[in-house]
Amino acid sequence: MSKFYSEKHRALQDKFDSRRMADLMENNIVHNEFAEHESAFIQSLDMFFLSTVDGAGRPTVSYKGGAPGFVRVTGPSALVFPWYDGNGMYYSAGNLMNAAQVGLLFIDFVTPNRLRVQGEAEVRFEHPLLDLYPGAEFLVNVAVEAIWVNCPRYIHRHEKVGLSKYVPQPETLAPLPGWKRLDIVQDAIPARDRERVAGAGGELSMESYAELIAKGEA
Repeated sequence: MSKFYSEKHRALQDKFDSRRMADLMENNIVHNEFAEHESAFIQSLDMFFLSTVDGAGRPTVSYKGGAPGFVRVTGPSALVFPWYDGNGMYYSAGNLMNAAQVGLLFIDFVTPNRLRVQGEAEVRFEHPLLDLYPGAEFLVNVAVEAIWVNCPRYIHRHEKVGLSKYVPQPETLAPLPGWKRLDIVQDAIPARDRERVAGAGGELSMESYAELIAKGEA
């Protein structure tokens, strides 16, 4: 019996004559331990996409970025990644604390390549690797259940220009993100951020912020 496919999956596979390929994928391609080249691929990247499910069963996906190697493979079926300052919703983090099942898509747009990982996540406010991640609020452990390569044929090639200026660095305070300068958020952001607004250029209207985004300067 398949661990992956429901009757709906099977109906589509039969409609397009792909049941044999689907079975081959599940039984021969999907695995639960990282190969050496898969670990190297993940640890070379500076971004991935994270999917979670909220308390009402609604799926969502978020982009996670950092310095190359910010995701570490810590065991044959385990990895860890940091949680950096965001918009204060903690939407994905709260989701995975509610329902631990997560999906991670690791993708390289320069040399088209992608790897899918599924597993169960755990938020760790105390972690032996936390000191290796300046700026991280906590780390997330993932116990990996399934790994498989995705065909790269539809990945459009994009050249990397550079790292985000907001990626935390050791002993360096990252710039204040533009949205924290918005006039409408001043009463909502933490005091430590409000104290930095003037030095970052002062408050912004929504229109001014939109202009910064359009120029890639937010």
